[in-house]
Parts: sequence; structure tokens; C-alpha cells
Amino acid sequence: MHDTGPSFERFEFTTHPNASERARIGLLVLQSDQTMEQEMRQMTDGLGVSLYHARLPNDTVVTPDTLAKMEAVLPIAAALLPDYLGLHALGYGCTSGATIIGEDRVTEIIRQSHPSVPSSNPLSAAKAALKALGITRLGLLTPYTPEVTEAMQRRFEEEGIAVTVVGSFDQKSDIIVAQIDPASTLSAVVSLGQSEACDGVFISCTSLRAAGIVEEAERQLGKPVTSSNHALAWHLLRLAGIDDGLDGFGQLFQT
Repeated sequence: MHDTGPSFERFEFTTHPNASERARIGLLVLQSDQTMEQEMRQMTDGLGVSLYHARLPNDTVVTPDTLAKMEAVLPIAAALLPDYLGLHALGYGCTSGATIIGEDRVTEIIRQSHPSVPSSNPLSAAKAALKALGITRLGLLTPYTPEVTEAMQRRFEEEGIAVTVVGSFDQKSDIIVAQIDPASTLSAVVSLGQSEACDGVFISCTSLRAAGIVEEAERQLGKPVTSSNHALAWHLLRLAGIDDGLDGFGQLFQT
């Protein structure tokens, strides 16, 4: 007897958009980043927001030269997020990259693939967050070497934000930065932020696990605190039209 195999049955189906989805946000995440996606999910959980990620190549050694090279691969990564996703906002996830390449240039590159989608990056988001929080005398904590940290300091000062105290873990390796214990970051933020010369603290780098310690740092300092992923999540949500308050992540998400 000839075995014809299992029968094949074609089923009908209906389609329906996700009615609970309020916004779709795209993220351009560094190949070496081990933190950004997890923190972004934590800060958008329960808000009816979908996140779509594309990874872009980067050197794990962070120097001005290696950061500048990302300009060439940014258009490729941005194009990997297709128009049919209907993104409401799009973020480039590298604070030091935006510092060296330039915020305007990053925006210009993203617009080549997504001309109608508002975009941000951690440096632009931080500037917006610091203004929203009323911070004018900034304590800046970075994981970078002095030359990258100094370049970032100049970007804030060009915006009229005085950087009055600076601290760093002084690391070139993005792999090591991603492994820095949040407790170490909290300790550094509190030490830096205790200075009377500053009225708030920004923790730079999407690889640093920092969003989860913001509220505790604010409690200890009595001053507002934000970080790269923290500010970027807030800014992208606001650009996407999501103005909800969010408990557990400090003052910024009540702004």
C-alpha cells in the first residue's frame, strides 16, 4: 500500500492589531552592550509599549577614534528597523558615541531611514532630562577615560549646563563597564553628589547598570539623579506620546 503521508488542512485566520499597544519604540543597541535592553524593558513594562532592537558593530575599546567609526555603521543599523513597524520614536544607544559623532549628525543619519520618526540618543536625552529636573550645576559620573569624559563635559557646557564635579571608573573596555556592580555605581554617585557644588548627577553610559539605583541615590542625596538608559527611556516615551508617571525610578519619571 502506498503511504501518501499526513493530510494537509489549510486553516482560515483573521488579523487584528495589538489594541493595547500604545507606542512602538526602536532601539539601536551596541553589539557589546549587555545592559540597555534589560533596563529599557524594566522602564517600559506595563505601559503598552513594544520595543524593537537592532544591533550595530562597535569596538569594545572605547576611545574617540573607535567611537567615531560608528558613524559609518549607524545607517546600516537604522535601516534594519523597517518602516512597516510604524515606530513612534527611535533611539541610538551610545552616550559617548553621540558625544564624539555629534548629536546633530546622529539625528541626520537616523532621518535618512526614518524621516518622520522622532529620535533621541542618551546625550540629547540627558540634556532634556537635566532641564526638566532643573539641574544647572552637574555632577558627572562616567566609566570612561579622561579624554572621552572631557569631551562629554564640553558638550554639556555648550548647552549651558555647568559641570562642577566629575568622577570616573576610568575604563576603556565596554565589557568591563557592563560588569561594574550597581552598588559600586551607587557609592560613586553618592560620593560625587554630596558636593555642594552640584545640584544633581548624571551617570553616563548605556552599558552601566544604573537605572535601578537612581531612586536610592536620590533618597540618599536629596538631589535628582539620572543615567543614560534612564534619561533615554524617559525621552523616547515622551517623544512617543507616553506621559505616564512611573514608580520606582525617581523624580524624572514623575516629570
